[in-house]
Amino acid sequence: MNDLVATLLNALTSISILMLVAIGLSVVYGLMNVMNLAHGSFVTVGAYTLAATQALGGSFWLALLIAPVIGYALGVLVEGLLIRRLYHRPIAVILATWGLGLVMQQSIQFAFGAAPRSVGAPFAEAVELFGMTYPAYRLFLIGTAILIVVACGLLLRFTNVGLDIRAVIQNREMAESLGINTARVYRRAFGFGTALAAVAGVLLAPLSVVIAQMGVNYLARSFLVVLVGGAGSIVGVAAGSGVVGGLETLFSHELPVAVAQALVLAITAVLMRFRPNGLIALGGGR
Repeated sequence: MNDLVATLLNALTSISILMLVAIGLSVVYGLMNVMNLAHGSFVTVGAYTLAATQALGGSFWLALLIAPVIGYALGVLVEGLLIRRLYHRPIAVILATWGLGLVMQQSIQFAFGAAPRSVGAPFAEAVELFGMTYPAYRLFLIGTAILIVVACGLLLRFTNVGLDIRAVIQNREMAESLGINTARVYRRAFGFGTALAAVAGVLLAPLSVVIAQMGVNYLARSFLVVLVGGAGSIVGVAAGSGVVGGLETLFSHELPVAVAQALVLAITAVLMRFRPNGLIALGGGR
C-alpha cells in the first residue's frame, strides 16, 4: 500500500513539474506558432532568481514574486527585438531561439559561475500520509501547479485579455478584422509565457541542481506534452502532462529509465497518429 501511494505521489510530482514548464510553452506555441527553444533558459532564469535572492538574504517567497516580473520583462524584450521580425519564418524562429538559449546559458554561467548552486525549500518537513511520510514541499509543488493551471484557465476564459488570446489562437485573421491588436496580444502572451517559465524555475529549483543548463532538461519533454495535449489549450497541458509524466513515472518504477522513456515516446507517437492536433486542442487557423 505504501509503495503504491509513493508511486502515485511521485507520478503527481512529475506531472506537476511538466505542467509548470509546459503551460507557458503551450500558450506561446498555440498562439504564435513559435517553437521557443529558449523556453528552458527562462526556467533557468527563475531558478537563479531564487539562488540570488537567497544569497542576498531574501526568502523563497520573495523570489517567487520577483521571478515572474523578470521573466515577463525579458520575454517582452525578446519578442520586440527578435521574435516579432520572424513570425512568418518558422525555421528562422527555431534557429534564433536556439541561439538565444545558448546566449542566455552562457550569460548566466558568466554571471554566476559554472559551479552548481543549492537553494533551500520554504519548508523541509515531511508529512504523514496513509501510513507513510512524504516531503511537504513536493505536496506544495503539486498543489501550486494545480492552482497555476486553474488560474491560467480562468484568465483565458473570463478576462478580456484571455478572450483576445483565444480569439487569435482560433483565427488570427478574423480577430484582426474585428479590431483586436494582434501585435499587442503576441507581446503580452510571449511575456506571459516566459513569466510562467520563470515561476516554474523557482518552484523546481529546490528539487534540482541549479546550473546554467538545467532548463534544457525539461525542454524536449515539455514540447512533447504540448504536442500530445494540444497547443494553446490549458486543459490539454494537464492531459499531456498526465500522459507523459504519469506513464514515465509508472514505467520507471519497474523498468530502467531509458526503457520507460522509450515506451512513453512510442505511446505518445501512437496518440499523435490518431490525434494529430492533440488530445484537447482549441483548433482553428492562424
